[in-house]
Amino acid sequence: MEIQSHSGHFKLWRELELHEFQQKFVIKAAESTDQGFAIRRSDGTVEPLSGDDVSTNSRKVSTIYGVVGTIRSLAATHVLVITSRKEVGSYVGFPVFRVMSMKFLSCNEALRLPNHQEKRDEAYFRTLLRVIESTPGLYYSYETDITLSLQRRFKLTEGRMSKPIWKQCKLTPDLFGTEIFWRSLLRIRLDIHSVQKCLSFQTGQLKLKTSPATIILISRRCTRRLGTRMWRRGANLEGDTANFIETEQLLEFEGFRSSLLQIRGSIPLIWEQIVDLSYKPRLNVIDHDQTSKVVERHFRDITQRYGEMIAVDLTDKHGDEGQLSAAFAAEMQKLPNVRYVSFDFHHYCGKSNLENIQVLYDQVSEDFEKQGYFLVDAEGKILLEQKGVIRSNCIDCLDRTNVTQSYQAQKSLNAQLQRLGVLSSEEGISIFSEDFEIFRTLWVEQGDELSLEYSGTHALKRDLVRYGKQTMAGLIKDGISSISRYFLNNFQDGVRQARFL
Repeated sequence: MEIQSHSGHFKLWRELELHEFQQKFVIKAAESTDQGFAIRRSDGTVEPLSGDDVSTNSRKVSTIYGVVGTIRSLAATHVLVITSRKEVGSYVGFPVFRVMSMKFLSCNEALRLPNHQEKRDEAYFRTLLRVIESTPGLYYSYETDITLSLQRRFKLTEGRMSKPIWKQCKLTPDLFGTEIFWRSLLRIRLDIHSVQKCLSFQTGQLKLKTSPATIILISRRCTRRLGTRMWRRGANLEGDTANFIETEQLLEFEGFRSSLLQIRGSIPLIWEQIVDLSYKPRLNVIDHDQTSKVVERHFRDITQRYGEMIAVDLTDKHGDEGQLSAAFAAEMQKLPNVRYVSFDFHHYCGKSNLENIQVLYDQVSEDFEKQGYFLVDAEGKILLEQKGVIRSNCIDCLDRTNVTQSYQAQKSLNAQLQRLGVLSSEEGISIFSEDFEIFRTLWVEQGDELSLEYSGTHALKRDLVRYGKQTMAGLIKDGISSISRYFLNNFQDGVRQARFL
């Protein structure tokens, strides 16, 4: 719930009380007796708090940390609340929390379903609710919109940023800030985390020649084509792609803030990979008369958002991947304003030859450096703007993509530290072993969180990010994760996928 402070800024209550009565749920601010709302158990209707609600003793009282929103099933309305959280860092000076556990409060439970099929459907729906309750990797802030990148934040009008968070999100529908699964309760200004959450948030402290700095890695997953690996591939007719993620690397040093954006997403063709119990199901590129329009729409949308575009395709050039890559390359030839770079990652970097990724960087370095990064000084004056972005993809947009993005992020971080005078033009973060380990660990953990959400397992090729080479222990872990992905794809992801439909 929202209050306005003496300074005129809005914030949300960090702790709420959940009172469970026989006829209703009451949710109110822990520090206030008159700010809150009631939800009727009979039909899920949300009502303003009344005097009777706060004067009557409830049968059960518990502390919650936010109301995410509501979702409607055949027989009930369900309210999703945050039951535990953990503070993990800060974003532009405001605390960021990770959701540790959630719980659904079900209303309309007294209604009886008329037939056996509807009872089965409702039972299945409740299974999906349990999946949502256990969803990992949700982050939020009470005081700022973490779906906005630093550059986008500074480019928005001051009037918009001074509005309450729920109004900010409603005024500017965004790839990463629109509603996810739940109908938001905007009409009574609830604590809405479904419109300001991200998928991964990592932070670390660097020493850098006794010049402390903070590095933050934050990933935001697009809400337009959600789904799980193999069950959600390619693009829809509007040009929205599966697993489209914006990753922002921020550096904070002596009041300066710099930011690099990179994006990833499934190959924007109409294609599928139907689960059939085989270890690696066949890829099928669908011959659709709208394919060229789909590719055009996708790149038009992201170019309008990010500026100049380099599309880096990391897929193999043989087998099914090769056919998909060739189809992608053919469509990209029709887009003169987008640069397409094909790099067979496994061919160049297989067998722990990660140093060969420099071959890719040599191809894109000139344009990548021209795209630059965003930089503001301690007074908030914009010194540099990022003029474009690299869009990377492999098949899943997880493992090879994460290795490549971490390498490009390292190159940009070196340039930022050199610009701020921390490093000389010949130095890089890799000369500081402790700081370099922190940097690489952030990218490994970020890759794991993105992979857990899309595939259900930790990322593969983690050793390439952390050590620059593959180790025997890493190979064993990759093997275990690959087997786990096979099991999940075939026997569990169907249920996980249904929560996005």
